[in-house]
Amino acid sequence: MSNGEFAARKMLKSKKMWRKKSAKYMKKWKRDTGTLKDPLQGAPMKSGIVLLKRTVEAKQPNSGLRKCVRVQLSNGIKVTALAPKDGAIKYIDQHDEVTVSGINGSKGGPKGDLWGVSYKVEKVNGISLEQLRRGKKEKAKR
Repeated sequence: MSNGEFAARKMLKSKKMWRKKSAKYMKKWKRDTGTLKDPLQGAPMKSGIVLLKRTVEAKQPNSGLRKCVRVQLSNGIKVTALAPKDGAIKYIDQHDEVTVSGINGSKGGPKGDLWGVSYKVEKVNGISLEQLRRGKKEKAKR
C-alpha cells in the first residue's frame, strides 16, 4: 500500500477493491442493485390479474393516448402494461388473467415515448393477444 504525498487516489481505489471482498458489503450491494426490485424476478414472463384499464399520455414531441392496463402480478407487485397494436385493449377486461413480459426498452426500462410503462401484455386467459386481434381465436365465454 502506498502512502505518500500524492497517493490518495491509489489508496481510495485500493479501499474500494478490498471492500468488495467483504461478505457484508456484497450482501448490501446485491440488495441495492435492483435484483430484488425486478417485478418479474428474473423471469421472462409473469402472470397476473387486470385491475383496471387506463391510458397513458405520450412524451413530447409525440401526442396521443396509449392504451394500458394495471396488472397485479402473481407475486403481489402492481405494474402498468401496454396493450400493443390497434384494438388490443378491446380484448382485455377487468379481472382477466394476463401474461406480461418486458417491453425491451434499453436497460430494461420503458420503450419510446411511454413514461412508466416497461411491460406489455402477451396473453389473455391463456390465449395469445395477437391471435385474438386477428380473429384466429376467440376468448372463452364465462
